[in-house]
Amino acid sequence: MFNLSNRTASAVRALQRLAAGMATAAPRIGDTKVPMSLHEKGAFINYQRIEDNLAIVRGRLNRPLTLSEKVLYGHLDNAHYQDIERGVSYLKLRPDRVACQDATAQMALLQFMSAGMDTVAVPATVHCDHLIEAQVGGVKDLERANKINKEVYDFLATATAKYGLGFWKPGSGIIHQIILENYAFPGGLMIGTDSHTPNAGGLGMIACGVGGADAVDVMADIPWELKCPKVIGVKLTGKIGGWTTPKDVILKVAGELTVKGGTGAIVEYMGSGVESLSCTGMATICNMGAEIGATTSLFPWNKRMADYLNATKRPEIAKYAESFKHNLAADEGAEYDRFLEINLTELEPHINGPFTPDLATPISKFAAEVKKNGWPEELKVGLIGSCTNSSYEDMSRSASIAKEAASHGLKTKSKFTITPGSEQIRATIARDGQIGVFEDVGGVILANACGPCIGQWDRQDVKKGEKNSIITSYNRNFTGRNDANPATHAYVASPDLVTAMAFAGRLTFNPLTDTLTGADGKEFKFSAPNGAELPPRGYDPGENTFQPPPADRASVQVAVDPKSDRLQVLQPFKPWDGKTPEDLPILIKVQGKCTTDHISAGGPWLKYRGHLQNISQNCLIGAVNAENGEANKVKNQLTGEWAGVPQVAADYRDKGIKWVVIGDSNYGEGSSREHAALEPRYLGGLAIIVRSFARIHETNLKKQGMLALTFADPADYDKISPSDKVSILGLENFAPGKNLTLRVKKQDGSTQDIALAHSFNEGQIEWFKAGSALNLMAAKAKARAAA
Repeated sequence: MFNLSNRTASAVRALQRLAAGMATAAPRIGDTKVPMSLHEKGAFINYQRIEDNLAIVRGRLNRPLTLSEKVLYGHLDNAHYQDIERGVSYLKLRPDRVACQDATAQMALLQFMSAGMDTVAVPATVHCDHLIEAQVGGVKDLERANKINKEVYDFLATATAKYGLGFWKPGSGIIHQIILENYAFPGGLMIGTDSHTPNAGGLGMIACGVGGADAVDVMADIPWELKCPKVIGVKLTGKIGGWTTPKDVILKVAGELTVKGGTGAIVEYMGSGVESLSCTGMATICNMGAEIGATTSLFPWNKRMADYLNATKRPEIAKYAESFKHNLAADEGAEYDRFLEINLTELEPHINGPFTPDLATPISKFAAEVKKNGWPEELKVGLIGSCTNSSYEDMSRSASIAKEAASHGLKTKSKFTITPGSEQIRATIARDGQIGVFEDVGGVILANACGPCIGQWDRQDVKKGEKNSIITSYNRNFTGRNDANPATHAYVASPDLVTAMAFAGRLTFNPLTDTLTGADGKEFKFSAPNGAELPPRGYDPGENTFQPPPADRASVQVAVDPKSDRLQVLQPFKPWDGKTPEDLPILIKVQGKCTTDHISAGGPWLKYRGHLQNISQNCLIGAVNAENGEANKVKNQLTGEWAGVPQVAADYRDKGIKWVVIGDSNYGEGSSREHAALEPRYLGGLAIIVRSFARIHETNLKKQGMLALTFADPADYDKISPSDKVSILGLENFAPGKNLTLRVKKQDGSTQDIALAHSFNEGQIEWFKAGSALNLMAAKAKARAAA
């Protein structure tokens, strides 16, 4: 019942304060305390920081802001003095949280252990998803992984417990799905040690893939540096429906922008078409934005996000975001550096590939492309799931296709695998019957893990080198990515198309127009897929696989066996000796595409992610040598003999000779794996000199004390011969914005000077001089302790 006397007393007190010049302050967004997650009761969403920072930034910039600018600038370390210029300035940011997958977490935690701190400065989690190899099925594969990876899992479990991180055990699911279900929130800023961290953009969070060294910085309470991104706007109109899915939006965008088109930019979606996308569908689009090189992608706050937050037991966050929605959408009149528009009503389903995620073909033209290019028409395997497409909606739609095929007496002609994205998804689709439908038509349910998407696939149906085709609902399809077979033609599509094609057994099948023959001999055409966006009976959490940090962390001992071939405590790299590097050999001149998969292969090498010496034996073994057109075969300039890249690099290092790599465009695109930077550094490399870098890899190289340099004129790449010797001039005056000089000495003794550009700032130059960012961090920690 309303209490009039209380209300009157409050009014009197307010009048008294007004009379005394002490007016009641207006309520602030920060007065409401909402936990960031159900697992971290003491960590709260900090919308007040965003509100305060944006008040300062608006006063300085005096212009409308895009959504991504609001979220990014809202997390500035110092909004008063931060230079803000898209594509130019380096922002110092304070992320809300850090997420690490188990392959990269090993090195990140080993580095954090060297930083001299006893607890992480922000909420952080580790997720065991990368080390589970797909062989026969989820249960047995998980059992096998637990045995094989026991020492790694023990290390991660004890290190997270020691330093205050949450730990998601093997079988819990893929990092990005777990983050979406438990930790992502609108307006947040997160970094993660996996390139598909942007998946959280489906819940309005700026989430960026980084190397482990960046994660260590943030966990050690050091601001995260990011070159101020440009902003690409994508306006969605119309309404999605039929066979067209959110996956087709990003497949279309990838075709428009290419693997380089998003580099240095955030892709921001908007428009009335957004209303027809589910929250998990928006996450799919953001996830695969990594394939166009984007810093991240995100969507504005909307009802579908609220529905998902409510379904995942986070109604307080949904309510809080609604009260903050003025900062969870772009300002009217905000300007974009590039703008695309896609009519969802007219958008066709697409298939992208082979060998690159930006070769986009509408389904209506795909069969003709298969025949024209001589791609293998027989479809060997269809694979659905992964972090990109394993939502309840995805699984329900695919199950509707499988159920219709089963009603006509069909089983899949191609092998068919299903990867649930999380234990929660697996348990829910087991309860609701989708798993039963998949198994009835011949599908194999894999573990709740990355599996074939990252090359963790013990594939036995084709021989290495055998030309064949597979189609997946994954995000990445570079050569050899899924099965380490360079002859495998891998295509990326929606789970709907993958499932339908698995019943046809051929790439030329178009489920929108073509028919199949049922067991009764009658032809039928698939109906458009259908499925619930969210489970009508709610999510089943399944088995509890989360380990929170213990109350008493002081007594925890981190498990690292000195004799292990999987884990190795790091030794600091040597600082720059202050001398001009002269007459350095070129280890390899890389020809064409060189992703982080080429530099540091995944698959079987993942088990050595915590052992730098061992994993360095895969350094650049996938890169093509311009001198002979072959991979992992380079000439040792000291002996004249040909050998593997890691062997020649180690020989130079052991003889005290530094070396350089010459690379092509977008060098280091793909996964965020920092091992692709650690390995060249460990093997004695000084500089990587290329036409252009992928963003994350460039930063990773700098963190490890390497010179990441670009040709001021990209055409100068062609002036370098693999047999040349090079000197790098100007390091004694190394400064931001000031070019260095590459002096090239030919075999005949003649020389040529070439200008080298770089993006080092003052702090990054200090990393180089100290030998690595970690060296500098440890030195500062030691100085503070001694003060």
